[in-house]
Amino acid sequence: MSSRKELLRLMDIIENADAVASYIDGINYEAFCADRKTIDASERCLQRITEAVIKIGKERMAQIMPALDANSVRGMGNALRHEYDVIDLRIIYNTIVERLPLLRAACAAALEGRA
Repeated sequence: MSSRKELLRLMDIIENADAVASYIDGINYEAFCADRKTIDASERCLQRITEAVIKIGKERMAQIMPALDANSVRGMGNALRHEYDVIDLRIIYNTIVERLPLLRAACAAALEGRA
């Protein structure tokens, strides 16, 4: 992958992670579940993030964030696209709150290392 494409994808991950963080700022799981627009917007951002991670590649993402399970990211992306009608909102919310900040930080560090 070209250096430029990776840079853009890392920036996509960061921008979408920031967007999701702003959508859920100050709301708990119950409030998240009650707000269809927040759910939809958050899921769309997660779709973009999963696609960017997949396009960066499993090997490179393992360098950027060793704890990231690329197969799980791919699985979440597939679920968001193909199993949207049965996806568990608890999984979405927990991913946003617990895992997304770690991914964002790893991508930001990777960008800083490029400067």
